Amino acid sequence: MQSGTNLPKVGRYNRAVVLDQIQLADGISRREIAECTGLTAQTVSGIVRKLLDEGIVREDGANRVVSGGRPRTTLRINQDAGSAVGLHFDPAELTCVVVDLLGQPLATKRRPAPPGAAPADVVAAMADLVRDVLAEADVPRSRVLGLGLASPGPIDQDLGIVVAPPRLMNWTRVPIKQMLSEATGLPVTIDNDATAAAVGERWAGAGRGVANFAYFFFGTGVGGGLVLNHQVHRGGSLNAAEFGHTSVLEDGPPCYCGNLGCLETLVSPEAIVAETYRRLCDQPTGSVLSEPFRRDPATLNHALVRVAAADGDPLATAVIDEAARHVATVAVNVVNITDVDLIVLGGAGIRHVEQRYVDVVASAVSTRPLARHIRVVDVTHSPLGPDAAVVGGAALVLHDAFSPQLSVLLPD
Repeated sequence: MQSGTNLPKVGRYNRAVVLDQIQLADGISRREIAECTGLTAQTVSGIVRKLLDEGIVREDGANRVVSGGRPRTTLRINQDAGSAVGLHFDPAELTCVVVDLLGQPLATKRRPAPPGAAPADVVAAMADLVRDVLAEADVPRSRVLGLGLASPGPIDQDLGIVVAPPRLMNWTRVPIKQMLSEATGLPVTIDNDATAAAVGERWAGAGRGVANFAYFFFGTGVGGGLVLNHQVHRGGSLNAAEFGHTSVLEDGPPCYCGNLGCLETLVSPEAIVAETYRRLCDQPTGSVLSEPFRRDPATLNHALVRVAAADGDPLATAVIDEAARHVATVAVNVVNITDVDLIVLGGAGIRHVEQRYVDVVASAVSTRPLARHIRVVDVTHSPLGPDAAVVGGAALVLHDAFSPQLSVLLPD
């Protein structure tokens, strides 16, 4: 049964709609906001007045309308009015960033994650990292809106619990949201790292102003995020868009999720290193990787393969292009199912070879989806690069505070 809403909730939603227009435009008048949103000029004027009083928005001079008439005052986000902290928890590394209200990083720090550590030790390391980054950015805690944690999933959003991430031992139903809030003294927002990265793209990356896009996140594993009709799509359990666990090969390698031939088993760093290892054994010469591999096979790693592919090494490019074709198969399925306008590829796992992935995926989505004769889906790599997840963590805070979300209209 669907329930109605009330005027205070509509007011909060309209406030977010106005603020979203100001953030996306980076220079817009009250009249233009009314034209874009369908709100009355009186409603927009009242909302803007409150945002100016709160210091979130600033007036930035007046621009004369091309057709003549009275000058219109330009409105912009006051990016110095507050900050947000982002934290990315990768099984191998912790990364922390402080951003302004436009999502622009003020300071970033990284450190190795404590290997095999208990959750309490990891949270303590996170709290130390947050303290160091705030000190480097010279941002007082009173100006911090909150902390957004981009974490491995699955996640129980209602309880703020990480539920048995497959790559983390001793992490069964860990109440990380509460633990991190107590350790830092900051309100904490949590989401899986791929969805956080998608939110970061919407706020400060390739997804700004795009109504429908899918984000593929390449890190230790492969994740995804979906924005549909300007709303982050999380699904019934709030863990949607697990693109890495889309079955690609029916008789492919076993995946820790219990299925066979998942995308992650074919394109993860481990999978790419294993395939490169196999090809170097079969073809011991002809690659820049051949001699180092002959001396010590243990030195082969994902970064070396990516750099070699970026430099045009034939063996490495063949491995990367095969991985990209598997990604393209899933991308075509996502386009057919969701009808998105844009595919964004990001994360540290495709660093140096972003364009190879983009080219292969773009070719597939221009020739294989059913709706290809109506319009071609754009494909790009993330301008946020390897920092997509940590910036996305901070963007979770900004998104919850300022972006229009239909969930605001639902009954409590």
